[in-house]
Amino acid sequence: MRTSTGARAGQYAALLAYLVFLVFPFLWLISTAFKPPQELAGLHPTWIPKDPTLDNFRQAFDEQPLLRAALNSLVAALGAALIAVVIATPMTYVMARHRSRLTRAATGWVVVSQAFPFVLVIIPLFLVLKNLHLINSVPGLVMVYVVWSLPFALWMLTGYVRAVPPELEEAAAVDGAGRLRTLVSVTAPLLAPGIVATALFAFITAWNEFFFALVLLKTPEKQTLPVILTHFIGAEGVADLGPLAAAAFLATLPSLLVFALIQRRITGGMLAGAVKS
Repeated sequence: MRTSTGARAGQYAALLAYLVFLVFPFLWLISTAFKPPQELAGLHPTWIPKDPTLDNFRQAFDEQPLLRAALNSLVAALGAALIAVVIATPMTYVMARHRSRLTRAATGWVVVSQAFPFVLVIIPLFLVLKNLHLINSVPGLVMVYVVWSLPFALWMLTGYVRAVPPELEEAAAVDGAGRLRTLVSVTAPLLAPGIVATALFAFITAWNEFFFALVLLKTPEKQTLPVILTHFIGAEGVADLGPLAAAAFLATLPSLLVFALIQRRITGGMLAGAVKS
């Protein structure tokens, strides 16, 4: 009994330490965003600003085109999420329902592709987009995000498809429905929670992505929000800390809100199909 109690206490302590590790940067970001320059330059920083101010937010919007960058990020993230889901849904259905060597090989490739580092794929993607005249364009960035998020979308939706009873599709086939009609009218409505969760996860991934946007977008008018945040750092590496913290805080809010909505659905997608009925 003592061993069990001690192990549980250790688990809770480890979980608490991990939560502190995750929350600390965000809380410090919020604190920095509301501090005046005098407090930011102080030798003894404090958690709670002594003289809170909104000047950092006003200065951030004055120095950089945050609204335009946010619009670019929104277009790229929404476009990537919608296209990835439209492509992944029928592909996942085939991979989950028609198991063969080819589908097993495709599933293995999906898993392996997630291990590829960004640097390994950026040169081929750059050359392809250059030939398509899509360098320095939001549509080109959307294509890259779709390619990058599609493997995870396939993996995540597979659990949802396998959780749908095949008997429902067999009943639809008996009634004369074809494969496409069965997918659209029977399976897709049951996959709605998984499709929404997958789309929102793809949205978060594209919204927070930095490396591809930095390499592929050159003009400030086309750059996304994560790239614009780097403009608050001067040529000598000195950051305009207050406005940078304010802009980073605003850029983080959409991801936090979306993740709060989908975190339960993501867990359900990972567990769906794990137990056979």
